[in-house]
Amino acid sequence: MRLQNLLLSNIKGYNGVIHNVSKLFQPLNITPNEATVKNNDMTSKSQRLMIDNGVIQPINNGLYHLLPLGMRAFDKLINLVDLHMHNVGAQKISLSSLTSAHLWETTGRYITAGAELFNLTDRHQKKYVLSPTHEESITHLIASFQPFSHKRFPLLLYQISTKFRDEMKPRFGLIRAKEFIMKDLYSFDVNIESAQLTYKTLVDAYHHIFSAIGVKYIDVLGDTGLMGGTLSHEFHYPADIGDDILLICAKCGSGKNKEVKMDDLVCQQCKSSDFHEHKGIEVGHTFMLGTRYSEPLKALYSGPEGKAPLVMGSYGLGLTRILAASLEILSLEDQLRWPALLAPYKCIIITPKEGSKESKLLGNLAVELYLSMQSLPTCQDNVILDDRSSLTIGKRLLEAKRSGYPFVIVVGKDAAASPSLIEVHNTMSNDCLKFTKSELLDYLGNNQKNYDILEKIHINL
Repeated sequence: MRLQNLLLSNIKGYNGVIHNVSKLFQPLNITPNEATVKNNDMTSKSQRLMIDNGVIQPINNGLYHLLPLGMRAFDKLINLVDLHMHNVGAQKISLSSLTSAHLWETTGRYITAGAELFNLTDRHQKKYVLSPTHEESITHLIASFQPFSHKRFPLLLYQISTKFRDEMKPRFGLIRAKEFIMKDLYSFDVNIESAQLTYKTLVDAYHHIFSAIGVKYIDVLGDTGLMGGTLSHEFHYPADIGDDILLICAKCGSGKNKEVKMDDLVCQQCKSSDFHEHKGIEVGHTFMLGTRYSEPLKALYSGPEGKAPLVMGSYGLGLTRILAASLEILSLEDQLRWPALLAPYKCIIITPKEGSKESKLLGNLAVELYLSMQSLPTCQDNVILDDRSSLTIGKRLLEAKRSGYPFVIVVGKDAAASPSLIEVHNTMSNDCLKFTKSELLDYLGNNQKNYDILEKIHINL
């Protein structure tokens, strides 16, 4: 191990620790073949696989711990979102999770939100809301200062934080939980024309984010509902377990949530009346709020004609839901399949079994391969070594596929032959390939899917 760390210290971006499966906290939940799974109708594929493969751990109804593999994937998603928020000029903040109930009473949402709000009272009998969203908080923040000059706008502020909702029936793991992590951005403009431009910019940014993730999604006209405002769009992953019914135009592909009230079912884009129904999991929502919050909470700007309420927008992404929903769509019944950009590790290397003739002949080949792969921009800090050499290669290969590593690299009997060949299982295409070491490095180095984005958001976890 000392030699391994000495060699690794020369690799650009090396953080001083070799990623070993033997050290990974990944409690597996293996169900025997003859076992009967209870309440199977209450779970989703993603929930079951994330629990069984040690990605999340349930602690109560609707509450989950996110474990190391889940956190690595989640951190990549956060960095992707941060990148695109930076590109539109948004500034990151952190708002308190507790919001004065008085603010919610002022906007009228304290009553209309009903039982879904977590409420609490402090020792001084002051009431608070454990925030499911932060329109009141952010508007109060802006209103706390003297009216800003109109020259300071538009202003875009966002956060990534834990939210809370007292779900009547939590289900499907992270897809509908009582505690979830969300990216919420709030925009402030001085007039409706400027607010519309901001709205379009943020909707375009959402399209870029979902396109980078690479899972098929649908964007539709949404219902403003409890949030209020004049315009709303929703982003959905189509799935049979989705709660929303989407009406999609058969002619042009535009659509709306079935909850949106319309006198006639006619497509606003092409005027067709031929619609198909699809179920969807909502993973993003944008709102044109107007002065719904700025007026009652007195968030004003100062312009040539005096003071006036700011025109607002609200833009949410359910990040833990995106993670779970993408796995719901991509995964097999018994194996996780991650979006390429979000996989916790891109590659796993399986070493020879201890005591085998391959182990004696190949020596440190697996570690040398690890070193070489760490130097590839596409693999940097994205490789883990399955050093549990007391287990058979077959058992470790099965576990690696169940965990969903995009590339499973086996240093086995073919590596001890002449020429020395390394076995590669591409779980995304279900291919099994064999390469020399140099060919393997070329293969991985040329695997450019999402590389430009990966290079920008690379972090040392």
